Formats: sequence, C-alpha cells, structure tokens
Amino acid sequence: MPISYLALGSNLGNRHSYMERALEELKKQGIEILKTSSIIETDPVGGPVQSKYLNAVLKVKTSLLPEELLLVINAIEKKLGRIREIINGPRVIDIDILLYDDVKLISHHLMIPHPRMRERKFVMNPLKEIAPDIVSSLCLLSKQ
Repeated sequence: MPISYLALGSNLGNRHSYMERALEELKKQGIEILKTSSIIETDPVGGPVQSKYLNAVLKVKTSLLPEELLLVINAIEKKLGRIREIINGPRVIDIDILLYDDVKLISHHLMIPHPRMRERKFVMNPLKEIAPDIVSSLCLLSKQ
C-alpha cells in the first residue's frame, strides 16, 4: 500500500482534541497511521490575525488513491466542524496531503508534493522528525 505524509493543524477550540479526533477519523477510514511527529505550537502564517496553531505530521499507509484520500480528508474536516470562509483563516482542523509515495500530481484540487511545504517550518520540522531521509531528499531537489 502507498505511503503518504499528512500535515495536521488546529487553532480553534480544544486544539488537542481536534487533532486526536482527526487521527481517530483517519483510522476509521482504513488509513493506517505508522508514525506521528511531536505536536508543536506555531504562529499562524498568512491570513487574518488569529490564535497559535498546533501542528503535527503523520506517516500513513492507505489503499486510497490521492484524489480519494483528499475526499476522505475533506469529509473528516467537515465532520469535525471546519468551515472554509477565509483563506488561511482560523480552523478547528486542517489536514493536508504533503507527499504520496513518489507521485507528482497537479490537478484543479490537489498538488503533490504540497506546493508550499518546503517554505513552512511548521511542516518541515515535524516531517524531519519522522522522516529525515525524505527531508534531506526534498532539500537536495530544491537546490537543483
């Protein structure tokens, strides 16, 4: 089964609870969580003034294709109460697909690898914690 890396973030309500609930919902959808980074607290990037985020990265195994995984993630976000009103605005939960095996994908709804992941320490630091080889590879690719 393909290996994927997902980023989680939350800055509204009981942030820890939303992160835990997202993990449980992913498992209910048959997504096997192989590794979880530490949860870190970070300042928001972009968007309106808002509270600090909790962020983490997951290594998962799934039989879902990338677009199917995105649909499942969007359904989980909606189930947990995410409302998409303001770009980069506050949210109870945010789940992004960072990487999916060696797939490179550009569609109207999804880009893999995630187009801004290398710019975001709140993604790269947790990713480095659970997948240092991948971060090294990404850094080498970005220098070419």
